[in-house]
Amino acid sequence: MNILVCLKQILDPEIPPRDFRVDAERLEAQRGAAGLVMNIFCANALETALQFRERVGGKITVLSFGEETAEEVLRKALALRVDNAVLVTQDSPSEKEKKSGRAEPMRVARVLAAAARKLGDIDLVLVGREAGDWGEGQTGGLLAEELGWPCVSFAEHLERSASNPKVLQVRRQTENGIEVLEGACPLVVTVTNHEHNVPRIPKTRDVMMAYRQPLTRWSLAELAVEPSSGASVAAEVVALTIPHKESRCEFAAGETLEERVTVFAERIMSVMRSA
Repeated sequence: MNILVCLKQILDPEIPPRDFRVDAERLEAQRGAAGLVMNIFCANALETALQFRERVGGKITVLSFGEETAEEVLRKALALRVDNAVLVTQDSPSEKEKKSGRAEPMRVARVLAAAARKLGDIDLVLVGREAGDWGEGQTGGLLAEELGWPCVSFAEHLERSASNPKVLQVRRQTENGIEVLEGACPLVVTVTNHEHNVPRIPKTRDVMMAYRQPLTRWSLAELAVEPSSGASVAAEVVALTIPHKESRCEFAAGETLEERVTVFAERIMSVMRSA
């Protein structure tokens, strides 16, 4: 079983709210004090792949499309002992992407699909259910459409069918509970978070070894993807701002606790009468 896991690098979503800033002109979050990390849902997909390989064997290749900094998330995956890592560099952004600083989901899907075809002999593609920065959740479905493969979304666990090694049992979350589906490979699966796919922590020795391992780099030209491919979208961000919340605080005056309680109760009654 050859598994391809797509990884995205994003700004750390755990940054304190007081340090979060946006660039209203470029329509993106500012780097500032935030670090760059692997998208958590991509990490869930990677952990799902690692567990699946431990049970049934196979090979895992990780793939990322983005800036050179995305090498870090691939190195982290190599520290978890994946077999291969590929970085497709964002060397020819469209005009819209130059302004916004981010790639559109359709463009990402087309690049990932081209990379998957170049790799060849892929049985299963795993992606996170959505990214922790924009949360659009479109890449998995669009990637499946580009490849012409079936897609199962919101999966939390994978098993190989006992009757056919090319058929997978996929347990997925729904609004009404858990649903178990069977799908024949090749297959695209979007993975959600679950207590069973919490990302593991690599060993220190493996982290050190990961930086000595080879990393494959491809350009868009090598994938025969046009610079503007997928740039046309049905929706676009026209404004990005941080909501401004204003609050007021009043103190109940009084010399004693009883007086302050009385003032507080009268203030509540006054608000209720004016409502």
